[in-house]
Amino acid sequence: MGIGGGIFLIALGAVLTFAFEVEPWWLDLDVVGVVLMLAGATILVVTLWFWRRRRMSVAVVPPTAQESRLPTPPDPIANRPTPPEPPLPPSP
Repeated sequence: MGIGGGIFLIALGAVLTFAFEVEPWWLDLDVVGVVLMLAGATILVVTLWFWRRRRMSVAVVPPTAQESRLPTPPDPIANRPTPPEPPLPPSP
């Protein structure tokens, strides 16, 4: 909803609570107006809270060329163990 929706609900609730003189027997317009004003105020507070959090977030600085270079993985063939040498044949 945002700020506009919150202000609209507050204004509609105020009109129903303070400006309407009609009182149907099945609905209390004063209570409906107060509920709408509370809902509008809640929407305003939540929207402003989310905006404040978004504004406080830290901007990420892109890494330099040296920082963005990934380390090279170790070579599995160069680091594998060498097999033992075969035994020498017996001398005659």
